[in-house]
Amino acid sequence: MELLEFARGPALMFAISVFIAGIAYRVFSLFLMWRTRDSSAGRERSRSSFSAAVREIIRRLWPQAVYKQRTMFELVNGYVFHIGLAVIVFFLAPHIVFIKDLVGLSWPALPNNVIYAVSIVTIASLIAALVMRFASPPLRLISTFDDWFSWLVTFLPVLTGVIATSHLGARYETLLALHILSVSLLLIWLPFGKLMHFFLVFVTRSQTGAQLSHRGAQL
Repeated sequence: MELLEFARGPALMFAISVFIAGIAYRVFSLFLMWRTRDSSAGRERSRSSFSAAVREIIRRLWPQAVYKQRTMFELVNGYVFHIGLAVIVFFLAPHIVFIKDLVGLSWPALPNNVIYAVSIVTIASLIAALVMRFASPPLRLISTFDDWFSWLVTFLPVLTGVIATSHLGARYETLLALHILSVSLLLIWLPFGKLMHFFLVFVTRSQTGAQLSHRGAQL
């Protein structure tokens, strides 16, 4: 079996299986966790838990004024590579074909040169995020294996995708196989590391908003 056949066959199918099982386990275990009953009276009875949850999600999209100046670059850079990753994953034509074969959904793709430009910007943004983490003593101190490895498995699919598109260094089949293998590694790791925030960020923020408003915190 050649490398490309292995990558797009057994490796990818195994990665997708682990990804689906891991996501299901993390989500169900979160919602089935035992919780103590909250008997406190809400600060504002007119404010529903739902509206408080939505307010908290929106509030967390931008830093508070006291932190804005110190965190602006990190904030903007974070939006750049998150949006860039979303554009690459969901608007590159081969990715859309793959999603259609997998779940039956499809939509218009962006031109390849647009995706290529977005990929270059995303690579630069991810490198900037790594440099900022490494150059900041507090961030470096609190960083764990999860942080560094999560960055690596996010970076590799973008890098290998650009290399494969540019036909650099090896046969296209080999480059494509390496790209698919890097995607498989990302899928396997995603449910078990900090990248799981892709699925849980709005769930946890909405839960925090609902709980804090009910307990009288000023949001």
